[in-house]
Amino acid sequence: MDSILASPLVKSFLAGSLSGTCSTLLFQPLDLVKTRLQSAAVASSLAGSQKLGMMQTMNCIVRNDRVIGLWKGFQPSIYRCVPGVGMYFSSLHALKSHFFRDASPTAYQSLLLGATARTITATILIPFTVVKTRIESGNFKYTGVGNALHSIYTLEGRHGLVSGLSATLIRDAPFSGLYLMFYNKGKSIMTENGNGSCTMHFICGIGAGVCASVLTQPADVIKTQMQVSENKNSLKRTVIKVYNVEGLRGFFRGLTPRVLRRTLIAAMAWTVYEEIMRCLHLKT
Repeated sequence: MDSILASPLVKSFLAGSLSGTCSTLLFQPLDLVKTRLQSAAVASSLAGSQKLGMMQTMNCIVRNDRVIGLWKGFQPSIYRCVPGVGMYFSSLHALKSHFFRDASPTAYQSLLLGATARTITATILIPFTVVKTRIESGNFKYTGVGNALHSIYTLEGRHGLVSGLSATLIRDAPFSGLYLMFYNKGKSIMTENGNGSCTMHFICGIGAGVCASVLTQPADVIKTQMQVSENKNSLKRTVIKVYNVEGLRGFFRGLTPRVLRRTLIAAMAWTVYEEIMRCLHLKT
């Protein structure tokens, strides 16, 4: 048992899981608001009703479900993010240890590393991503994660459990690759100036998160639409649907809460991870 816990992969998994727990707990409301904005946008446009903004959506949730309602979807988020962040960091650590044992990866190599690690994680955990998105949308009356998984499999088969996988990978793989590239570049610049603190990690995380979030926002909108739609549209048909209803601006629906959440959650996750790995005397 001690030898297992001493493994660098296990340590990186535990460090990532802890950081994922902290960030999910703090920033779940932003994810909920983002999903509500994206899932309601097309329906509102088709019905000719007024679309709500970020603060209006948040006020509506609090008015209907009280403050605790802002954490709706927290359970599937925990199922997805806690092991997901752990798997991402342990996969990343394994890839870096194998391919870049004695050197730091270049910007392009960091892009590939982050994208590969996220692809592995996102593919394994896609059923929980589907459940999380549907519960957050408020359009499905599941009683829990287990009930949701059973209901989706019973009514839609295996295809339902992996709906939106293509859009999820188009979103998550580039996001993680871009994030790691920007993060490592920022960290190398700031380290040259003699900065290596938690503050430095957090600042680098904020900058990397903003850039990666904005660039991958259209894929996030498409993913949400595919996972909450009852028509099971393909990736291409979903893109056409969003464009026909709202034009190019439709692909940036929910950008503000997503940028806030993804930026803060990634910055916190990396800061906590870096500090834990430093305390465990492991290279990040």
